[in-house]
Amino acid sequence: MSKALIERAMQAEMTEHLGYEKNQSGEKETENRRNGTSSKTLRTDQGSMEIEVPRDRNGDFEPQIIPKHQREWRGFDEKILSMYGLGLSTKAIQDHIKDIYNVDVSPELISRVTDEVKGLVEEWRSRPLESFYPVMFFDALRTNIREEGHVVKKSVYLALAIGLDGQKEVLGLWIEQNEGSKFWMGILNELKNRGVKDVLIATVDGLTGFPDAINSVFPKTEVQLCMVHMVRNSLKFVPYKDRKAVTADLKEIYLAPSEDAALTALDRFS
Repeated sequence: MSKALIERAMQAEMTEHLGYEKNQSGEKETENRRNGTSSKTLRTDQGSMEIEVPRDRNGDFEPQIIPKHQREWRGFDEKILSMYGLGLSTKAIQDHIKDIYNVDVSPELISRVTDEVKGLVEEWRSRPLESFYPVMFFDALRTNIREEGHVVKKSVYLALAIGLDGQKEVLGLWIEQNEGSKFWMGILNELKNRGVKDVLIATVDGLTGFPDAINSVFPKTEVQLCMVHMVRNSLKFVPYKDRKAVTADLKEIYLAPSEDAALTALDRFS
């Protein structure tokens, strides 16, 4: 998502630089024009990321979001997440774009980049999904988000799926103040409207009413509680000094290679 946002923003910068939209008649009427892209590798919080930087024929275009010799892209994950999770508020996206640039740029450029990014976010949030997913995870990520000049912690709720090809895919991101089965019901119906017809296994935390919400939208789905949440809930009944030993014993059970081995480990635990 960071790659897509950076590249879309740089295309908007190129349009501002040339003075006309891509594929418009202005391209024929001026000497300078778009001239493909060049690859550039950035070091980010998540590792290396390769981006395509647009070029112009005269060679004088210098993007401001990622300056010419910059190789670092740090600390922007939360801003990217919140843009996708907050929805399509032009004002919110515009504020994030200003933070990301971190330099003085013209209001016209900010407005142009905002329009480009808004289209990208809308396209990603409403894209069609596969009709079937073997496994789907529903959870929340707590992150810092700037809101009205203050940094506040919010929950970014996400649906993460594993496809038939074994690859993970983030299906959607949503930011809400309160989590509940009614909230998740809305997300499940949104996924269904985007093309999902069946899910084999859904993994969730222990939120009351969540399994019922899933089965009301996907009746054949088997709901499993997340192992991390199950262990965490179990430790509520264990004295603090014994938690490390109990956690190790529980791990031997749920990481067992077979059902028989798990039952044997459970007998020892008992």
